[in-house]
Amino acid sequence: MLMEADLTDDVEALRALVLEQAREIDALKVFKAEIERLKAIIAALQRHRFGRRSEQLDPDQFELALEEVETALAEAEHARDKASRAPAERPRKTNRGSLPAHLERIEQVVDIDDKACPCCGGALHQIGEDVAERLDVVPTTFRVLVTRRPRYGCRSCESAVVQAPAPARIVEGGIPTEALIAQVLVAKYADHLPLYRQAQIYARQGIHLDRSTLADWVGRAAWYLRPLRDHILERLRRSQRLFADETTAPVLDPGRGRTKTGQLWAYARDDRPWGGDDPSMVAYIYAADRKGERAETHLGDFAGVLQVDGYGGYAALAKRRQQVQLAFCWAHVRRKFYELADSSPVATEVLRRIAMLYAIEDEVRGTSAEQRRSVRNERSRIILDDLRQYLDARNRQVSAKAKLGEAIRYALTRWEGLSRFLDDGRVDLDSNTVERSIRPLALNRKNALFAGSDEGGDNWAVIATLIENCKLSGINPHAWMTETLAKLAAGHPANAVGELMPWTAVG
Repeated sequence: MLMEADLTDDVEALRALVLEQAREIDALKVFKAEIERLKAIIAALQRHRFGRRSEQLDPDQFELALEEVETALAEAEHARDKASRAPAERPRKTNRGSLPAHLERIEQVVDIDDKACPCCGGALHQIGEDVAERLDVVPTTFRVLVTRRPRYGCRSCESAVVQAPAPARIVEGGIPTEALIAQVLVAKYADHLPLYRQAQIYARQGIHLDRSTLADWVGRAAWYLRPLRDHILERLRRSQRLFADETTAPVLDPGRGRTKTGQLWAYARDDRPWGGDDPSMVAYIYAADRKGERAETHLGDFAGVLQVDGYGGYAALAKRRQQVQLAFCWAHVRRKFYELADSSPVATEVLRRIAMLYAIEDEVRGTSAEQRRSVRNERSRIILDDLRQYLDARNRQVSAKAKLGEAIRYALTRWEGLSRFLDDGRVDLDSNTVERSIRPLALNRKNALFAGSDEGGDNWAVIATLIENCKLSGINPHAWMTETLAKLAAGHPANAVGELMPWTAVG
């Protein structure tokens, strides 16, 4: 608390202090409003849980939705606490109590370096210690990490008590180690295990943790990890070539008792097919809708080739911003003709010619961009020119309402973007790279019931981004997440998050 004795007589300093406190108050008002909104969502979910049978949610849907909004609430409360110099309005709910005695105890001693009295220089002797037990995890095995911090006093003068500071933690005052938090994150977002199911698994070993406790840990971890996702997205914006895709995310709407549809957008870079030096990476962003301007907002000042499917929002983006060139996906074209191949000789012929393009790509994959461009101009261009003439001729013969006509027009109206790979060896034939990156999100779709909370959706996007980048870099996401969370808790500089990227761990 600011005391009168702390105030200065300097008018400019006082003015700066008042402005700083006003900004803090404004920020706290925003956090408070968000916390109240999230609490209202939880209350609405509780009404559904215990309401009339026609209004009740499926138990799985209820648990999934509630854990996401509780995660968002934990993040909002943590952000409020970080923005405020005052203590929290109410103590955070924690799952305190003794940990099971049968768990292995691994002790570590956090001691002081200098055991000379800071007052008189005499020898310090131990007069006590603080002992903290936190729940740690080794895959399939729980253990208790016991941290002892001896306190020292001086025999010559009794005024000095010396003790090493407590190690920083993601969950201050809580029982989980960073390894356990990492385990919860990886299990939920990589292994598709919702928090309430993880709680059931822990209970089988005598570890009784309710879902809301796990959600609190996830929310706090997401707060620390968000700058890393944003850093990856910023690096992607500076690339000269990107893949983009999006997938639906069902979002529970408690007010109406049903789901609405959100979107998870993916932006990826993979230069390995042409021997590029930049690391492969992907970033996910949650948005409440699929409006075309979402991609423009996400991409910022990106300038280069954007490889996408046929979604019209990307075409509108390229039309508004001349520095963005679209490269369309031949896999999507092939898919439309494949659906008709059993009944249409034309579709079969188109597929045969597309297969010739892919056969050439198989030969040049891994060669330099210039070599790819050269081979494509020599061999692929004539195939593409003949295919264009073939499609033009058949387009005049086929009914506009027929499925075959739709497939032909899909290709012809995107021909410029479908031909872009001929003149740029860095461009791929399809956007399968980003589709592979977005597939884990689709597998985890059942976990996307965000209870009307966009924050829950973006928490998912943040953590999934980092886990997927670990996979792209070929490293263990649990080991990377454990080390990274420990560094973040210890105060890793915000302007140096680039040092924490998964690809930096690849040696």
